[in-house]
Amino acid sequence: MVLLCLSSIFQPIHPPILNPNFMSLLVVGSVAYDGTETPFGKRDRVPGGSATFLSLSASFFTNPVHLIGIVGKDYADKDIQRFEKRGIDLEGLQRDDSGDTFYYASKYSYDLNHRETLQTDLNVFEHFDPILTDVAKKANVVALGNIEPRLQLRVLDQVEKPKFVAMDTMNFWIEGWNEQLKETIARVDMLVVNDSEARELTGEHSLLKAADAIFAMGPKHVVIKKGEHGALLFTDGELFSAPAYPILDIYDPTGAGDAFLGGFLGWLSYTDNFSKDNMRRAVIFGSVMASFAVEEFGPERLDNLTNDEVQERYYEFQALSEIPDPHHS
Repeated sequence: MVLLCLSSIFQPIHPPILNPNFMSLLVVGSVAYDGTETPFGKRDRVPGGSATFLSLSASFFTNPVHLIGIVGKDYADKDIQRFEKRGIDLEGLQRDDSGDTFYYASKYSYDLNHRETLQTDLNVFEHFDPILTDVAKKANVVALGNIEPRLQLRVLDQVEKPKFVAMDTMNFWIEGWNEQLKETIARVDMLVVNDSEARELTGEHSLLKAADAIFAMGPKHVVIKKGEHGALLFTDGELFSAPAYPILDIYDPTGAGDAFLGGFLGWLSYTDNFSKDNMRRAVIFGSVMASFAVEEFGPERLDNLTNDEVQERYYEFQALSEIPDPHHS
């Protein structure tokens, strides 16, 4: 296993100019309302869900982003407009007026890597059937958010010839849907999990061994998220380790993982480059977007984020890891 340093992968970047000729990105996942309590505050019914953070984060890099999800009768127009302002295609966002939107409430202690679930109301999401639009079927890059493996497989059966497919999952699916989950994993290019999920999925305590076990399931690339300790990218026998950005005040870590994946895939989609070096840059952009997402509750920080801020923080990552040449004082 070859370990690569962070400073070797930085190169000049430019904020993307949205262009319909870019590779398209398909995002499938939950669109929800969250109730979140942390040591730094408490908010209820803030927009959340995997597809929300994935699509908003990715929209800073690429266009079009096609969102497939479902909301209920209570989903506010202002929250629809949040997506529209970012140019996200909502043709595949279903509205079911027979019930309310998926609701999830959680509480964090000072250890923000772990949370306590307080309430889960699936509501209309319980009957979600991800039906892709004709244009979404042709997406070049596919992001399968953290949803039931059966639904992820349903999406894979509809997409045509994507260049790159990534999926997220969680302990709940590992424990209760293991066979369907492994069937899904075998059909994607990259699996994204956190460290505890990697260990539970594989039965390996060592993350190096866990990554090897996941490779044996089918994916060519593995990302293991380590919360405030950064992220690991395993690809082609090499390990790339990226730190997390040091944040003064973390208000809400709920959407950080999805914002990470959105930034990661948004960059790959924007550049149409799946080389090892560019995937390492994608890890940094994912970390950049995750670092912004936690600064306010829900997607509020992403609402006023600029491309200049994204680029500036990308270079701040470079400064964090720069090692002086010992031969020059």
